[in-house]
Amino acid sequence: MSGHSTYVPKSGVARWFESRLPIMGLMHSSFITFPNPRNLNYWWTFGGILAFMLLAQIVTGVILAMHYVPNSALAFDSVEHIMRDVNYGWLLRYTHANGASMFFIAVYIHILRGLYYGSYKAPREVLWILGVIIYLLMMATGFMGYVLPWGQMSFWGATVITSLFSAIPVVGNSITTWLWGGFAVGDATLNRFFSLHYLLPFMIAAVVVLHIWALHVPGSNNPTGVEVKSGKDTLPFHPYFTIKDGFALVCFLIFFAWFIFYIPNYLGHADNYIVANPLKTPPHIVPEWYYLPFYAILRSIPSKLGGVCCMFGSILLFAVLPWLDTSKVKSAAYRPLYRAFFWVFVACVIGLGYIGAMPPEGAYVTIGRILTIWYFLHLLVIIPLLGFVETPRELPASIAESVLAPKRSAVGNA
Repeated sequence: MSGHSTYVPKSGVARWFESRLPIMGLMHSSFITFPNPRNLNYWWTFGGILAFMLLAQIVTGVILAMHYVPNSALAFDSVEHIMRDVNYGWLLRYTHANGASMFFIAVYIHILRGLYYGSYKAPREVLWILGVIIYLLMMATGFMGYVLPWGQMSFWGATVITSLFSAIPVVGNSITTWLWGGFAVGDATLNRFFSLHYLLPFMIAAVVVLHIWALHVPGSNNPTGVEVKSGKDTLPFHPYFTIKDGFALVCFLIFFAWFIFYIPNYLGHADNYIVANPLKTPPHIVPEWYYLPFYAILRSIPSKLGGVCCMFGSILLFAVLPWLDTSKVKSAAYRPLYRAFFWVFVACVIGLGYIGAMPPEGAYVTIGRILTIWYFLHLLVIIPLLGFVETPRELPASIAESVLAPKRSAVGNA
């Protein structure tokens, strides 16, 4: 599906280099002439937004690492030093901290778009699985980054989450001890997490390259779910989609800047401005907001091992979603039953996020268990059954028809 490169080097040096390493031709065919379905809407712009956010996180993270001290006695003070004494350190720190939340907001919208329009179905299964791998790496990176300020919530969040591995039979305690670098969360743990937090974004970038490569083989999905059938169905990536992506990115950055400059600590936790104290447990330990649905699932299962399995299973199930969905129609725009259940599932995930932020007591436990059951029912039972019982609407004959037919009818009516 990659567009045929029409790149022509302008100088002798460029021609010499292109004949030996045709990287400019590759870039031209991948990001200039690459054909995209002409009916892509703004929900498809979040891939570009995610690429920008990954770059922003890497750049700000590398600069922050120049001033951060991964030592349990000095880490908290080094963050304060960055905020108070480093030129524009406050801006770098707030950009990086809020950038993690913006990254997850964009990725959740990106995932929901894929679920709504069936972008996980053939021939894009590998593309989808690579996306799940990126998400898992993001979760690991975000968790380790949350530990680095070495505040109360950082320390106790690390203690709670790493302790979960001890539930694994036979090897659980060994894994936990290795993660800690000893017999409790401490200096060795902080050093491990700092090293991995620095490394993992570059691993994410490598998988993103594979993700883009996998995208360029079958091409992008589209709101109708109908595959490209002719040149009339597509438009080159530039200028049509670069303009749209650029506009969406500017709007997203305005939203991002609002958090940085007006409410930089809104998505954080006040306890993390208290230095870590192993002898004083916070009254309510909660992870960052983007982990809350899975934290609620973990707490909803009475068994520790069962909770760990369900928490990880709730994410890994998405990797096999292309084979769980039995419908031959991709887009929810033509699947009325699936569309209704999709929005119920979104409400379920939001509900789990709310429950994850609440104390594990009383009605919150009961509601969390109900929502957890529905979460797994949706993925394991409802989605497979809908393919057999649902009657989809008639699909357009082509992408071009879905774009041009309403205009033609409007002209005819006039």
